[in-house]
Amino acid sequence: MLTDQEFQSLKNRYGIIGHDASLQYALTVALQVANTDLTVLIQGESGVGKEVFSQIIHSQSSRKHNPFIAINCGAIPEGTIDSELFGHEKGSFTSATESRKGYFETVNGGTIFLDEIGEMPLGTQARLLRVLETGEYIRVGSSKVQKTNVRVIAATNKDLMVLVNAGRFREDLYYRLSTVPIRVAPLRERKDDIPLLFRKFCVDFADKYKTTAIQLTDDAKEVLVNYHWHGNIRELKNIAEQLSVLAPKKIVNAEELRYFLPVHSQEKMPMLMPSTGNNHSDFNSERDILYKLFFDMKKDVNELKKMFFEIVKNPGIAHTFTEEVENNEQYIPFAGDHASQSTLSKPIIIGKSDGQKIDTVHPVEEVLNLADKEKEYIMRALKKHRGRRRDAALELGISERTLYRKIKEYDIEE
Repeated sequence: MLTDQEFQSLKNRYGIIGHDASLQYALTVALQVANTDLTVLIQGESGVGKEVFSQIIHSQSSRKHNPFIAINCGAIPEGTIDSELFGHEKGSFTSATESRKGYFETVNGGTIFLDEIGEMPLGTQARLLRVLETGEYIRVGSSKVQKTNVRVIAATNKDLMVLVNAGRFREDLYYRLSTVPIRVAPLRERKDDIPLLFRKFCVDFADKYKTTAIQLTDDAKEVLVNYHWHGNIRELKNIAEQLSVLAPKKIVNAEELRYFLPVHSQEKMPMLMPSTGNNHSDFNSERDILYKLFFDMKKDVNELKKMFFEIVKNPGIAHTFTEEVENNEQYIPFAGDHASQSTLSKPIIIGKSDGQKIDTVHPVEEVLNLADKEKEYIMRALKKHRGRRRDAALELGISERTLYRKIKEYDIEE
């Protein structure tokens, strides 16, 4: 085991900042398992730094002088991932004009880090299981069995057992991968580390942009620590960079800090869990954004309907909510709007008050076009992140591969 000084030196080498007990424990487990050939499954939300742990394990292992490669399983198209990992023979498919070695062949003797393992297709999962159990694989289009000596470290930001129950991940592969599980805690569970990380990022960006480092007032520090940080360290770093470049003053208070924090992230949407019954709907990451859009729109419509029917049932209270304007038209502000109070004072016409009593209420059928809203949200996310697809996909809660497909589907110009 490393001494305290060596342990701190290792953290400094890989830019790991913080003294939280859960972080220290995860690092300790990583160091203990490093010099073995056990398969490791690193679990944690997006942006917590799972790849850093894989690099630490490799650097402290007997394979440290051999190749290390990190592969994002969610970024490789389903039709080519087998070829990428295991190689292919010439003529095995249309564009295979020559034979190609896969990663399990080129990294022989080293370490492969499979990020977003939950995105791996089921067919590829079966091939990977064989490699883990026997060290054997077959190139695409070949019948020759080849051997490899590669250590596999996998990572996921999803609950793989949920995917197993939904039939989207092999149960035998899950147990084979999780020989040694390491959980990297989200940033909101490491509140004492947040100011340390933020200060380090601000100092780095001040040096990069030749400016003075950002400092926070006490109330701003409280906002920083209590923010949810859906994107974890990656999001914290982005906010620090935005403040370093855009903040008019170098001492930032709580109000100025909130301006840079995404409003939608203040309230976390519940996860929609897939059912295990025969008639379940297979909700994947691209459906989560549709569900969120529908939830927000439904909430606003219900607020408007509730206020409308109150006035219909008791016309006498209409003057409580409305004001008289030209032609005696009645107006009422949209309660679901999140705009400022001055904006809410602008009315929306709901009918004329001519003394008639309304005897019958006809419900109005809602028309909600989710596709248009989805396209709008994707365009807004891309604009916000200046075309950086990875950051936009993170904010939308979908994979980068799904975002790319949606951009093509909706013909969005970046």
